Amino acid sequence: MTTEEVRERIEGEKSNLNKYRINHSISPLETPLVIRSTRRTIARLNTELRSRQK
Repeated sequence: MTTEEVRERIEGEKSNLNKYRINHSISPLETPLVIRSTRRTIARLNTELRSRQK
């Protein structure tokens, strides 16, 4: 993945996370672990992006 693709993926995952949170507040998700895994994916991508910046 290029750096630009990582940034685009982070933005996409953040929008997904917001959707999951809104849906979960309205009616509970069947698997709330999706929220946790999305947060962790965002953190992993941010870590990779920062390591490339150094």
